[in-house]
Amino acid sequence: MQRRDFIIVLGGAAAAWPTAALTQQSSPQIRICQLSPWEGTEHLARAFEKRLQELGYVSGKNVRLRNVFVVPQPKAIEDKITEILPDTDVLVVWSTVASVAAKKLAQSIPIVFLSVGVPVDIGLVASLNRPGGNMTGVTFEAATETYGLRLQMLKEILPNIKKVAILEAKGDPNVVHAVTALEKAAPSFGVELAQFEAKSSADLPALFEEIKQSKADGLIIIAGAFTLLNSKQIALLTQQHHLPSCHGFRDTVVAGGLISLGPDMVQMAIEGANYVDKIMRGAKPADLPVEQPTKMEVVINLKAAKTLGLEIPATILGRADEVIE
Repeated sequence: MQRRDFIIVLGGAAAAWPTAALTQQSSPQIRICQLSPWEGTEHLARAFEKRLQELGYVSGKNVRLRNVFVVPQPKAIEDKITEILPDTDVLVVWSTVASVAAKKLAQSIPIVFLSVGVPVDIGLVASLNRPGGNMTGVTFEAATETYGLRLQMLKEILPNIKKVAILEAKGDPNVVHAVTALEKAAPSFGVELAQFEAKSSADLPALFEEIKQSKADGLIIIAGAFTLLNSKQIALLTQQHHLPSCHGFRDTVVAGGLISLGPDMVQMAIEGANYVDKIMRGAKPADLPVEQPTKMEVVINLKAAKTLGLEIPATILGRADEVIE
């Protein structure tokens, strides 16, 4: 009988794996499935696989690795996890919504999560230092206070801003905590907030019409699987509606959004592989502290700024990690 001890979620957690399983098997018996709700993130899968290889886990030798894409909707993700579990020893899942699904469906399996908003608040772990249970991993950002920093950047670029729209995805566990953080920060910047919820990508054009009609001066995008998947469409709509925007993902700024503040996702994939290695060597997820990004990157699109008729302050340009001309 094949032993099945463990699952991983890049965006999810993990428990102890018998190291002998790697050394005693001549064929690839450890089956790793990387589940992502984002298309176009092959570079993250490659970074994860490369780091695993550096640590001695080679696809086709002592592991078998496959990548699976699923649309970023809770029901679709739950169905896909249920489908792949019988043929999976290690599940790698990106995003908060996928981690929540993994927690629900794989409570007895070790999970390693990556790119999760607030793992304590949404019940994935007991605490960052002592996760408990069967999950550990890396958060998407250090704290929800990051949303206050995104609001601050918009205020620096647009000193007279009065109303900021919030674009969020229905069913995304990140939304409640992100909006709470924004509501806490808004009074100090003298801005009013207005929420707009998207149920699907088809909703976005009409939703942006509503945002524009609301006379919002700027836009903050709640970072999550849905908004990353629809980065290009969201960037295009911000341009069409002349909306200065602040994002959590570099991808949206590359596609034409104004500015982003977010973690290095490639480094996150690497850290995910490091967690896998620790678990393979006998560590328990319950005892492995959840890591937070050590650096948040600022990316600015000067072409978008020019289109919007904006001049980016030197204070923000000086903090930029990447400037797109």
